[in-house]
Amino acid sequence: MKDKDSLLQNAGINTRLTHIGNDPFDYHGFINPPVVHASTVLFPNARAMETRTQKYTYGTRGTPTTDALCEAIDALEGSAGTILVPSGLAAVTIPFLGFVAAGDHALVVDSVYGPTRHFCDTMLKRLGVEVEYYDPEIGAGIEALFRPNTKLVHTEAPGSNTFEMQDIPAISAVAHRHGAVVMMDNTWATPLYFRPLDHGVDISIHASTKYPSGHSDILLGTVSANAEHWERLKEANGVLGICGAPDDAYQILRGLRTMGLRLERHYESALDIAEWLEGREDVARVLHPALPSFPSHHLWKRDFKGASGIFSFVLAADGPEKSRAKAHAFLDALRIFGLGYSWGGYESLALHAYLNDRTVAKAPTDGPVIRLQIGIEDVADLKADIERGFAAASAI
Repeated sequence: MKDKDSLLQNAGINTRLTHIGNDPFDYHGFINPPVVHASTVLFPNARAMETRTQKYTYGTRGTPTTDALCEAIDALEGSAGTILVPSGLAAVTIPFLGFVAAGDHALVVDSVYGPTRHFCDTMLKRLGVEVEYYDPEIGAGIEALFRPNTKLVHTEAPGSNTFEMQDIPAISAVAHRHGAVVMMDNTWATPLYFRPLDHGVDISIHASTKYPSGHSDILLGTVSANAEHWERLKEANGVLGICGAPDDAYQILRGLRTMGLRLERHYESALDIAEWLEGREDVARVLHPALPSFPSHHLWKRDFKGASGIFSFVLAADGPEKSRAKAHAFLDALRIFGLGYSWGGYESLALHAYLNDRTVAKAPTDGPVIRLQIGIEDVADLKADIERGFAAASAI
């Protein structure tokens, strides 16, 4: 397997995705690892039990199944270690709890995932952590916001629903000069299109619920750390007793095998539809980082290798009084797009993005924001469905 490992380091991404994570000959040649269910693990003697010298000691500390997925994620991320947690939100909250304490100051991007903001404004506030939201386009200017007690910077690129890009290398460099840890929610790009640790980030977060799963039926999160921060992350996870289930880890590992191929389709179809929407009078703006017209497109082009299948557009409206009605009419007319949260699965989804919680990066004022998750359906059929939505909205 060591010879194979060295070959995989220089192989193409789909070759790597097909083979990383486990050695079939560890399991009698079976291609996929077994699903090991465990709470109790037996020790051969009292001395081994006291010193915990064997690899597996208890179900919360990992099994061969969860380890296989962690090893695959480490290979993709270039990380020193990865933990599995039950959801994407848990993948955000656990490192927060592990790296900040009462009296600390944390900087969080204002285009952050909504439940992350809710966690910061409730749980962290109750624990005595002060959270300050910053403009996603601040770049190196974030230095002006640092205080002696700033311990953590949370980034997300592109931002939720409005897709602002961040200058991750510049922000990371500033944070490290001040001794702060940098976290990034990289769910949109996956490590296939952006590797946060290569750009100065310390903790890389993914909702594996999305593209690694690919089938809208698994909840799981991964958190990967560089060598400097791995031990503290692992300790926090162990103390909290949070762990991913082996059945879910198995499903995510299986999803990884085809993630590269699926992402290519999501990327291609979403960009096609985004370009088509730009030319329509029904649309005020398209919010997609891979479009040259997007304000922070240069950062996407500089740092990212691709784009995924989720973006937004601003539906043209004749004033704020009609915005909600037009958005609802558009959504209710859709037949192929489902109305649902989450994304990253094979099916297309749509929703009306509510952005009233923003404090710095304010919501667009020229119409309602409609977020589209472009699945793997045929683009012509998706465009026809969107046309149905536009026809209904125009009647309002």
